[in-house]
Amino acid sequence: MPPFLRAILLILSSALLTPFAEQYSSSQTQILQQLRKQLEFPKQLDAWSTIKDLCYSPPSTFLTVTCEENSISEIKIVGGKLVKPDKFDGYPVSGFTLSPAFSADSFFTTLSRLPSLKVVILVSLGIWGPLPDKIHRLSSLEVLDLSSNFLYGSIPPKLSTMTKLQTLAFDGNFFNETVPDWFDSLSNLTNLSLQHNRLQGTLPLSIGRVHSLTGISLSGNSISGEIPDLSGLASLEVLDFSDNELDSEIPLMPKMLVTILLSTNRLTGEIPRELGALSRLQHLDLSFNSFDGTLPLSLFSLPNISYVNLASNKLTGSFPTSLTCSSQLGFIDISANMFVGGLPSCLSSNANNRVVKFSGNCLNVVSQHQHDTSFCHDHAKEKLSKIKKLGLQVTIVVGGTLFVLMLGFVFLVFCRRNCKGAVAEQSLLPNPSTDNSATGLSSELLVNARYVSQAMKLGTQLLPTFRTFSLEDLKEATKNFEKSSLIGEGTAGKLYKGRLENGTYVAIRCLLLSKKYSIRNLKLRMDLLAKLRHPHLVCLLGHCIDGAADDSNVGRVFLIYEYVPNGNFRDHLAERSMESVLKWPDRLAALIGIAKAVNFLHTGVIPGFLNNQLKTHNVLLDEHLVAKVSDYGLSIITEQIQKNEASAESQCVLHSKSKACEAVDLEDDVYSFGLILLESLIGLLISETHKTVFLNEMALSFSSQEEQKQVIDPIVIGTSSHESLSTVISLTNKCLSLPSSLRPSMEDVLWNLQYAAQLQATADLDQRSDVGS
Repeated sequence: MPPFLRAILLILSSALLTPFAEQYSSSQTQILQQLRKQLEFPKQLDAWSTIKDLCYSPPSTFLTVTCEENSISEIKIVGGKLVKPDKFDGYPVSGFTLSPAFSADSFFTTLSRLPSLKVVILVSLGIWGPLPDKIHRLSSLEVLDLSSNFLYGSIPPKLSTMTKLQTLAFDGNFFNETVPDWFDSLSNLTNLSLQHNRLQGTLPLSIGRVHSLTGISLSGNSISGEIPDLSGLASLEVLDFSDNELDSEIPLMPKMLVTILLSTNRLTGEIPRELGALSRLQHLDLSFNSFDGTLPLSLFSLPNISYVNLASNKLTGSFPTSLTCSSQLGFIDISANMFVGGLPSCLSSNANNRVVKFSGNCLNVVSQHQHDTSFCHDHAKEKLSKIKKLGLQVTIVVGGTLFVLMLGFVFLVFCRRNCKGAVAEQSLLPNPSTDNSATGLSSELLVNARYVSQAMKLGTQLLPTFRTFSLEDLKEATKNFEKSSLIGEGTAGKLYKGRLENGTYVAIRCLLLSKKYSIRNLKLRMDLLAKLRHPHLVCLLGHCIDGAADDSNVGRVFLIYEYVPNGNFRDHLAERSMESVLKWPDRLAALIGIAKAVNFLHTGVIPGFLNNQLKTHNVLLDEHLVAKVSDYGLSIITEQIQKNEASAESQCVLHSKSKACEAVDLEDDVYSFGLILLESLIGLLISETHKTVFLNEMALSFSSQEEQKQVIDPIVIGTSSHESLSTVISLTNKCLSLPSSLRPSMEDVLWNLQYAAQLQATADLDQRSDVGS
């Protein structure tokens, strides 16, 4: 073709295609504007009203639109609807979800009109309803992330036709059917994440045939039954089935695994020796299960292992003095098991700045609480006895079955000969009656069992044994309660530091009871309080009732707690030394620990403990900055803790402009936790006037970062991401709502804090990546 003719054709084609491209771009813009309308005009999409060509809009953390050859290939929108309601039954909830006018079916129909989409990320937008089948029309999708919304029902089967999918994430929704049995049809799927939904039933065998998977996360559901064979997943690096109801042994695992999270299930049997051969393994968490037997000690010397958590199982055996640990190993928790003997040097807390937790065993150490050796040996004998009994029972059952079969055979022969006589004799036999009586179970025992039925699921019965102390024991521990042993005094009574005969330091709270109890009544209440065991509660070791030996009334009781030597949260917030100052991630970790403890007090026992006098000086931090709530549940003994009038007055100052100050429930744990959040945000060097300003600003939703900087602790500003900080500010505002009906539950509080920590971790990772590049 002559050059001049080629040039003419090029000009003609350009002239013809340009209007078409502009028309197509305009059509896509209209679709995006329609999506914006259906999402009810969130602030994140305000920029769409001014930008003509959205393909060239600048990306941000909350909003990204990417185009390839003038076609939209990626949409990412991260919203701000973070606080989940107490209940969600499939109907829209004002303030949490999009309005009743929203239709998931219409929204995804509109979205499917962008057929070139490869990435769809729609997080925390309040989208509610069943996920419609028609989403499969987006056949080019490689990434689909609809996390932190309110999608419910089943995961649509037609997703199985989206064969280009590489990442599927539906975390933090309300899907409540079973795990689909068609994931193996997604031949390119590398990352499957369905965490924190309401999925039930068992894991399908087909999940072990998704050979492309590198990560699978199903934690925080109600999945039961066995873990299927996953050994064929040759590329799998991350496996997270934690916080479910799985009750099998651990099957063979893929050799490329880097992270294994199976904590808080009902897994049994021995820990497979094959785990000790996973050379790439870095993070192993098998805590809060029912594993028994001895450990594969090669776990500690794996070349890349950095974290091993085996706490709260039934593991036995001892550690050889020659045990070697990987230089990468930074955290080990073997507490609340049945280990005996000594600790080898590589499990010393001082080795390579390694954190080692080993309380609640029968080890020959004095630095942490240990049971007597007989405790662990008795357990081993009990287990052996159970095995023998089981064998005897099996023998009896098998023998009995054979005997019954033989009798049946004889009976059949006999019936053939004497059928009529046999029937006549059988008709004379009396009908057996059913005995439904509950003799032997007192009403008190039944009440106690109901009271702690949920607490027992945590396996916390393996924590230090609760015991009764004598007054002489306490006098000896405190040198007769001399003044130098007094370490605190408040509305809950005086607090002393003591040292027991075995060298263990304890904190002893003396309660003066305004109401007189009989010893029997008080012991019942103490038994209930003794069952409150949680990793983020200061462990209650025992009690002492100061009274007569008979059942006469008493007015004083001592509570003996573990001693936490690293000070309280309030003192740490006031610290300004650069070496010791609590940065935002540290504060978030402490707040999450407090929230976990309070949520357990509210929902982990029946009925819950709702008024726990939460204050920053009642929260202790151990040497690893793990938060532990103290002085919890005292209302069951004191009936009603006296309010601190000064505190009440200062808290009403915060709402001085409101006529509803008298409506503030100062004993409400969520409101009290809101004040802890407030102190964590603004620090303790701010005046009460500034606190009032802070609450007023929160009511205006903090429209600018400059306003935040005027009141928030500079340490927080300098070490937090905007998204993480905004999440906690919004949460604080809701916790401090004057009407208690508007406050979130502690479960919702915990969810939002964990989300804020996730946002902060992502921001820190991005920052490190930017520095590295």
